[in-house]
Amino acid sequence: MQLGGLPIELDVTVGSWIADAVARAHWSTVGSLVPAGFPDFVRVLHPAYRYDGDDDVEIGWTEVAALNGTTAHPLMQWPAVTGGWEYLAEDSQPPTWDGTPAEGHLPCTLAQRMAAVLARHTTTPDRCWLGRWAGFGYDTAELRDVPRLPLPRARDVVLVRGSAGDAVRNLAPEPSEQSANIWWPTDRAWVVSTDIDLMSTYVAGSTACIADLLAAPDLEVVPAAPDDHVGHADDPVNPIPPRDQ
Repeated sequence: MQLGGLPIELDVTVGSWIADAVARAHWSTVGSLVPAGFPDFVRVLHPAYRYDGDDDVEIGWTEVAALNGTTAHPLMQWPAVTGGWEYLAEDSQPPTWDGTPAEGHLPCTLAQRMAAVLARHTTTPDRCWLGRWAGFGYDTAELRDVPRLPLPRARDVVLVRGSAGDAVRNLAPEPSEQSANIWWPTDRAWVVSTDIDLMSTYVAGSTACIADLLAAPDLEVVPAAPDDHVGHADDPVNPIPPRDQ
């Protein structure tokens, strides 16, 4: 059986080291997404989009913060940056942006750029595992008997075998679209996590690897730490808007 054209991994113990590490962290922190034992960490912000004819132009969070008179900083959260919880859904702020950042899904354009950097920081770029959350519901029957890597907060994933470049693959049956929610190489050089409820992707890796991601010109990347809180209401700088907005 396959997901996204990649063979399913039945021996989920290959990811036990990650499951054990993230289970020890507080549920709302970076350490609950990627293991805290790595030298360094970053947060990759999923862009918003402005529709320009047939093109989707990526708009960074820093630009959106400037539009709203809010402060761009490493721990910023989308509702606080935009000033409203409604902007987690389909609302827009023209002329700056029309489409919200992807939630729980790493856009393939970002995955491709990230994979190009990450492949330079592993000895096994062609031997990776990619995990997709098992709870989306569009292929429940097909996955009923497939082993799953147990992760905290019911984030259990089905694993497939592939390469770093396979992070661009859609691991959901068409017409649905879903990236891997977690992926790492067999040499354990780094771990990437896109939680199902977040608009950011977190990476744990070596100092050199993280420095390369921070320097990537086509990614909006900010430093992170295992104790950073990751929830939509966890912006410590910008006011959190009322929930009834």
